[in-house]
Amino acid sequence: MEHVYVIGAGAVGLLMASFLSEANYPVTMVTRREAQAEEIRAHGITRFNIDEQQQTFCVAAITEQQLRIEEEAIVIVATKYDALQILLPTLEGLSDVPLLFMQNGLLHYEQALALKHQHITFGSAQFGAEKVNETTVYHRGIGVLKLAIERGNTDIIKVFQAASKEEFFIEQQQDAEQMLLEKALLNCFVNPLTALLQVKNGQLIDNTHAYHLLQQLYRELMQAFPQMEQKFPFQAVYQLCERTAENTSSMLADRQAGRKSEIETIVGAIIKKVRKKGADVPTLGVLYYLLLAIEESGEKM
Repeated sequence: MEHVYVIGAGAVGLLMASFLSEANYPVTMVTRREAQAEEIRAHGITRFNIDEQQQTFCVAAITEQQLRIEEEAIVIVATKYDALQILLPTLEGLSDVPLLFMQNGLLHYEQALALKHQHITFGSAQFGAEKVNETTVYHRGIGVLKLAIERGNTDIIKVFQAASKEEFFIEQQQDAEQMLLEKALLNCFVNPLTALLQVKNGQLIDNTHAYHLLQQLYRELMQAFPQMEQKFPFQAVYQLCERTAENTSSMLADRQAGRKSEIETIVGAIIKKVRKKGADVPTLGVLYYLLLAIEESGEKM
């Protein structure tokens, strides 16, 4: 049985590690800080399920500096995009094990493919996850985990299929780049508005003026990507906000914590794609610069 290394003990990393541990895979969390590794070794990972039931899973934990990979292993890279930039030299030095990249946005795609590794898969999390402390994560909203092999074998897919269950459902995609684009577009509908207005997802459809902005964003993005309109009718965007009404978007969570957000790899990358097509998304552009200004000022909620 493959040993699973999860680099990045944020919300997504902790949640994925808990489900893989539940499926009896040996799991090692790889953290940036020794203090978090110590907490995980001492207390395991506690997951609160959708039904509020609590489960705790014993996993190993090391820091990035201690990372040494055995042959029968897979590596899940669940850091944010900025942290990935620091991690890339470490990944380049790893043995040729299958890698799964779980970043939001688009900019990590070509960086991952530039690595020497033969087996590279990309993931797109459609579920909600909220980290509340170093070892505890809440599963917020059941959603599919989409996986797309860009090159190499299916080892990672098989691991997740073995761990798949109703609450953690796996769906294989054929086109990794298209999958990432679709997720980035969904993020563009929700993340910038919630971060600026400092509201949960449901307010985008409950607040009259926020709803107007959501509709405007949708019209602009569908004009720029008309091939996506069938995939993303406005009703699907509405239902996403409805289904995740109590969720705090990742960009809002970053603002609340005073962290640098993933605005460049999500919103910035989409705006660049649009401009290359000779089109424009003025509303999204304004939101982009407003968020950059807030980040530069260091403002928190």
